[in-house]
Amino acid sequence: MSSQEPTSSPARVGLMNRLLGHRDNHWTIGAFLVAGLVILPVAAILTLAFNPEENIWPHLFDTMLPRYVANTLQLMLGVGGGVFLIGVGTAWLVTMCRFPGKRYFEWALLLPLAMPGYVVAYVYTDLLEYAGPVQSSLRALFDWQLKSDYWFPEIRTTGGAIAMLSLVLYPYVYLLTRAAFLQQSVCVLEAGRVLGRSPWQCFWSIALPMARPAIVIGMALAMMETLNDFGTIDFFGVHTLTAGVFDVWMEMGNLGGAAQISLVMLAFVIALLWIERTSRKGQRYHNTTTRYKSLKGFQLGGAANIGAALACLTPILLGFAIPAATLTYYAVMNWQQSWTPEYFTYAGNSLMLSAAAALIAVLIGLFLAYALRLGKSPALKAATRIANVGYAMPGAVLAIGVLIPFARFDNAVDAVMREHFGISTGLMLSGTAVAIIFAYSVRFLTVGMGGVESALLKVTPNMDDAARTLGERPLGVLRRVHLPMIKSGLLGGGILVFVDGMKELPATLILRPFNFDTLATFVYQFASDELLEESALGALTIVAAGILPVILLSRAIRTSRPGHSN
Repeated sequence: MSSQEPTSSPARVGLMNRLLGHRDNHWTIGAFLVAGLVILPVAAILTLAFNPEENIWPHLFDTMLPRYVANTLQLMLGVGGGVFLIGVGTAWLVTMCRFPGKRYFEWALLLPLAMPGYVVAYVYTDLLEYAGPVQSSLRALFDWQLKSDYWFPEIRTTGGAIAMLSLVLYPYVYLLTRAAFLQQSVCVLEAGRVLGRSPWQCFWSIALPMARPAIVIGMALAMMETLNDFGTIDFFGVHTLTAGVFDVWMEMGNLGGAAQISLVMLAFVIALLWIERTSRKGQRYHNTTTRYKSLKGFQLGGAANIGAALACLTPILLGFAIPAATLTYYAVMNWQQSWTPEYFTYAGNSLMLSAAAALIAVLIGLFLAYALRLGKSPALKAATRIANVGYAMPGAVLAIGVLIPFARFDNAVDAVMREHFGISTGLMLSGTAVAIIFAYSVRFLTVGMGGVESALLKVTPNMDDAARTLGERPLGVLRRVHLPMIKSGLLGGGILVFVDGMKELPATLILRPFNFDTLATFVYQFASDELLEESALGALTIVAAGILPVILLSRAIRTSRPGHSN
């Protein structure tokens, strides 16, 4: 008598194949596992926000929350306007105009991207405060004795925070807008000129509308980074939602309240993403020709030359040159106090965390991008999209979302071990560097995957088919065919994740173990205590780590126009 084995119905098998993609289902299953890990922090925040141990939402709603929301809106809108003016204006000048120094400004305008906003805030506060060198020199020059004898703008205000963040975040808009201008056909702009439009009218009526999607995306990224910022707003005393998360949890000891504020921050992010997508809904921007020629640009002369050069030079000086020079001076003058074993410990911690996150993000990004290449089923596309939501989560929100499940896991394991073996396992995840690496990997997965995906798109599918015809499995195709061809994309994505990890502050502050500091937390703590000189070397190290990606990005933009040749 033979045993009867259970069978699956053909309809069920067909449904699963259609849902997951009939080829290589394990890639899709792996993508769903990754998506589940990424969405875990959001699920944890939702669970705790709606089921807190002590519900202080009514108190928050009646007291602090309106101020948090108003300040956050004011800051984001102010930064959005600032990055639009600087980013779009400079992108148009260096792309479509000819003036002295243009080739240098093309890459130099990206340099502020390497400068963390909180570092710029510390430097300018040190320079512009009452006892700083600027006001001291003015008092000596004009023989002023008291602060009431003259007026000087106060840096530590909401307006000051908007200015500081705009100076370091405008490259997001400049980067994408310049790439969009470079992709535009000369024929359209020449048609506008033939119809009697001036260069300025061509910009407003032709080039700017065609670059609108890139501009909106750049502004949305800058505003999300503004929402994520903690060092600047904390130092300037601007009470935003991010500051609220720290206040409610650190000072009031209420994790549930922090999760509820985090939920409001997620609503802000969703609103930004919705606005970005809605603004492009139903609109298509296509070039009218596949033939490209070099962008000769408009030749400027006289005062226009000077004005264009100054317009490009000013954000470079304010956003990078002055802060970098100040930090270099402080680092040299305080070399003996800075070049200590502690500095190497903090630098080692930063390097370890950022390198680990870069490796994990690139490997997972490679897995997801290749899975999407193998089969573009609806389920796989959904899983990939979910896996990319981490970049939209502010660092403080992500840290709270990581801390909740990790702490519960640690407590559960510890309770079991105490009950059955009489030993305590302590904090295995929530109190270790594992939590920080996980948070970095989730938040910057999109960055790592972007470099891999763009490199894979350049590999023709015919190579995959040829390798599969010769008997290679998907993993073999990836290892023998794709990896040698996409090494630059893997390296580029890894470098970007590494630099973002070096600068990350809010998540590190929340998740770091006891007596564990990175360069970012070290600089934040010392600068907050008015000891910027002692932490200048650490700040300069963070800035130096961001220079290489700036160079790579500049080269990628310059060579992005079809038909470009070096």
